[in-house]
Amino acid sequence: MNIAVPKETLTGETRVAIVPDQVRALSEKNGWSFFVQAGAGVGSGYSDDDYQEAGATIFPDAKAVYDKGDITFHVQVPTVDQIGLLTAGSALICMLWPMQNPDLVNALASQKITSFAMDKVPRITRAQSMDILSAMSTVSGYKAVLLASTELLKFCPMLMTAAGTIRPAKALILGAGVAGLMGIGTARRLGCVVEAFDVRPATKEQVESLGAKFVEFAVEDSEDAGGYAKALDQDQQQKQLELIHEHIKDADMVITTALIPGRKAPVLVTDAMLQDMKPGSVVVDLAAIQGGNCEGAQPDQTVVKHGVKILGPTNLPATVPFHASQMLSKVFTTLLAELSNEEGLEVNLENEVTVGCMITHQGEIVHERTRESMGLPPLSKPESEPEPEASGESASPASA
Repeated sequence: MNIAVPKETLTGETRVAIVPDQVRALSEKNGWSFFVQAGAGVGSGYSDDDYQEAGATIFPDAKAVYDKGDITFHVQVPTVDQIGLLTAGSALICMLWPMQNPDLVNALASQKITSFAMDKVPRITRAQSMDILSAMSTVSGYKAVLLASTELLKFCPMLMTAAGTIRPAKALILGAGVAGLMGIGTARRLGCVVEAFDVRPATKEQVESLGAKFVEFAVEDSEDAGGYAKALDQDQQQKQLELIHEHIKDADMVITTALIPGRKAPVLVTDAMLQDMKPGSVVVDLAAIQGGNCEGAQPDQTVVKHGVKILGPTNLPATVPFHASQMLSKVFTTLLAELSNEEGLEVNLENEVTVGCMITHQGEIVHERTRESMGLPPLSKPESEPEPEASGESASPASA
């Protein structure tokens, strides 16, 4: 099986889909061949020589790499032009966000590409090691706190010096998912006093185990089948905002991480809250790319409102590319192992992972929720085709 790894072209993207150690291990174990575009790993700290020593073949341009690939790995969503370079009948594994990118989905179907969206891998126990969203959220939560600490006008830890005692900074983390929990741990390691808020009572134990205070907000049935927070009704939303407002007044840094699958990010930090925050405070909004949890947040910009800095980074994992690429590499290759057998790619419709993340196959758009979002009728199934054990959709990650 030949695997193509082109260089990412999106501005600011420094990660690579597979690292040399994984190339070496999988070449020796499975006999897979890797074809890597020159410079693909440089931004992550991996040279072309590193890949060659691991057994990969280096090609100078993307077209040559695409031509060799039975399967192509992409970190970012490919462009229509890049899809046009793929060999008809080959496979693509990448971040795709299919319901947001219908033109790309149509292009993949027209090119007869079998495509798998990493962002649609079902959120089930046995697929945890294939969950790219959780892996990258770990990086984002860590880096968000570091970013806030560099913008803050204060020290994070308590210091007792000859010049007096410095009180520790106070951090408020909104959302206790993967990013939020990593943010809590990082803020605590920096010496901050940390509070965390989440509508899901089940997260309390995790928050407290990291040394943070859990801000209580009791809501029944607050978690969906995929483990994400459900949207609140109007009355619940108002009570939630009042509680956050009460706690945000004392915060020096706020990290917002709240996302709802398939919907605009909920507003958790209002303009009125910003007015009551201390001048020089910092908000890092990890949901800025989906509308933002903080009013006024702008993707990849720093905005100052009422003396508060609001940062809206959209690709923090690319700022820690060495380890982020190691994590990506493991996720990509674990998913590929799930989707293949000794002979190569295996499209097994009884495998809930396959069904959950396969978007196009044999010239058809086969992902049911994607078809629905594009206004297409459901696919009819041949009578001889067995029903899949589970659709995977009820447990799929945020489609954003």
